[in-house]
Amino acid sequence: MTTVADLMVATLRESGVQRVYGLPGDSLNGFTDALRRDGRIAWAHTRHEESAAFAAAGDAGTTGQLAVTVGSCGPGNLHLINGLFDAQRSRVPVLAIAAQIPRSEIGSSYFQETHPQELFRECSLYCELASYPEQVPRLLEMAMRAAVEGQGVSVLVVPGELFLAELPRSVRPVAVHRTHSLVRPDEDSLGRAAEVLNGAERVTILAGAGCEGAHDEVVALAERLRAPVVHSLRGKEHLEYDNLYDVGLTGLIGFSSGYRAMEHCDALLMLGTDFPYRQFYPPEGVAVVQVDLRGENIGRRTRVTVPLVGTVKDTAQALKPLLRERTDSSFAEKIIGHYRQVRARLDRLATSKASDAPIHPQTVARAIDRLATEDAAFTVDVGTPTVWAARYLTMNGRRRLIGSFNHGTMANALPHAIGIQSAYPDRQVVALSGDGGLAMLMGELLTLRQLDLPVKIVVFNNGALSFVELEMKAAGVVTYGTELSDTDFAAVARGAGVHGVRVERAGDLDDALREAFAHQGPAVIDVVTARQELSLPPKITYEQMKGFTLFATRTILSGGADEIVELAKTNLRMLSPE
Repeated sequence: MTTVADLMVATLRESGVQRVYGLPGDSLNGFTDALRRDGRIAWAHTRHEESAAFAAAGDAGTTGQLAVTVGSCGPGNLHLINGLFDAQRSRVPVLAIAAQIPRSEIGSSYFQETHPQELFRECSLYCELASYPEQVPRLLEMAMRAAVEGQGVSVLVVPGELFLAELPRSVRPVAVHRTHSLVRPDEDSLGRAAEVLNGAERVTILAGAGCEGAHDEVVALAERLRAPVVHSLRGKEHLEYDNLYDVGLTGLIGFSSGYRAMEHCDALLMLGTDFPYRQFYPPEGVAVVQVDLRGENIGRRTRVTVPLVGTVKDTAQALKPLLRERTDSSFAEKIIGHYRQVRARLDRLATSKASDAPIHPQTVARAIDRLATEDAAFTVDVGTPTVWAARYLTMNGRRRLIGSFNHGTMANALPHAIGIQSAYPDRQVVALSGDGGLAMLMGELLTLRQLDLPVKIVVFNNGALSFVELEMKAAGVVTYGTELSDTDFAAVARGAGVHGVRVERAGDLDDALREAFAHQGPAVIDVVTARQELSLPPKITYEQMKGFTLFATRTILSGGADEIVELAKTNLRMLSPE
């Protein structure tokens, strides 16, 4: 005989799972003991279940393989929910094993009772409760298959006593691996798409994370159509490099060149993107061809003329021969020229004098980009670290950029980095953290030390929830409740047994980064950055202008004139041609 937990561990092992992220608990004892006895799957012990789920998402997002996280009954697995929402919305394969109270007590308001199969349904592709030992092998296989084929989250809820239940030895583990297929539209659909694109004078390509593995095919389409390529944030790592037609991002943290490429086209080709911000799409009447592997995503953001269901790689290869090769590249050249001007201005903003204190955050991001390895994996907290990463980290086909770009939660950078570093122990992993984000899950510094993970954390320490402040200013609201007390995160790190250094002047930045990057273990580089640095969107609307004016007026009337002066001084250089 073998136990249910033994069979589960064997199934995970045969399917290539190498580690399980989580915290132990009594309802998980049967499972964790099976891991111990097997000894071939590592137990990645985090300090918080939320971090465990984020770590699994980071692992899956970079390896492309199924990652596993676990939580004990009640409060334990409740903590998984934020990381699971992030994994689901990022479309990465994660299996969550949620322990449950004893079967006989379900429905009795028992100690720590919750109903995970209901709680997690919104953030999963598959979510079921096992009621009998004989169910578990089949349900586990179905859950794993849903996660790897659907590229999302599966949750299997298992009452604690089932882990210890016995199964016949004839029940064998089943290896579950993702299948790979060629998926492309039919000839008629491709022909209609080609007719739209061939009939347009100014085509723009909007490309996203669905272009992973299709870099050359997208560039070939851009060359054939003489079309500028606007990429989403998640598409940056797949499309920015070796692409003469790249014109940057659009959206709230994008470039004006990306905005113009969308504004002035007469046909838009969307490739593997579900870019959510409808205000940045072309005006009504512009023809749109959208390619997506998930047909249900097509037309969610803008009216689509020709829908094409397929992978970007397969569809682009089939579509290219049907497109006439253009000779007029004036539209692309105009947008590319604009992008070069924008890029040069942004690069000037990243220059700080050695005496500058606080340091401009652009300078920090540019220094990280310059000193990091060619295959570094970057994780970024939501908020201004994402802005600076989007504008100053350069991708090359080997680097990775992972963040909570769809779910948009705080505190993701450090736990994402834990998962990536666990999967790639010899790779440089750099987390770009905000002071608010790091503080939220700061206990994971202890995880870095305990698991001996050499993650490098660069803290953009500006003493505020600065992106929230920016949103308040744009809405005309006086900033309130966003200030953070001054914290020396380097000292905190040293107290946790982690290398820590605090940087307060730009002249000390490069040496501090080099020292930390060369350190064999985890490190925290706490950089004091300017609080009032504005990350301006590519187009400022009338409502935003009115909002900033109201903010300034209300702030002065509230006795905050000094803040307005400091804001003006910090950002005057952003408007200067030099």
